[in-house]
Amino acid sequence: MNFGKAIEALKTGQEVARSGWNGKGMYLSFIRGTNTDDGKNTTAGDYLVNSNVIGPLGLLPWIGMKTVDDDFVPWLASQTDMLAEDWEIIQLTKDT
Repeated sequence: MNFGKAIEALKTGQEVARSGWNGKGMYLSFIRGTNTDDGKNTTAGDYLVNSNVIGPLGLLPWIGMKTVDDDFVPWLASQTDMLAEDWEIIQLTKDT
């Protein structure tokens, strides 16, 4: 499927990946952030910058990637990712 359909799938709670990715077990997930369904913003706790507390902040929605090394990081699409037609919905298992 194309990138637009992959984004739509992410927003419905499904995980997606590109069949062309070389890394085993890599996938994307949509992180909803701290906004509630009623539009009110909850916070993620105090935020630290250089050991200074700058107060509680809300978190905006974002897309994260599960990496080959079993880390989870913010993800940014490349031009190649956006134009690719090899996106697929994946089913997570214990090993993924």
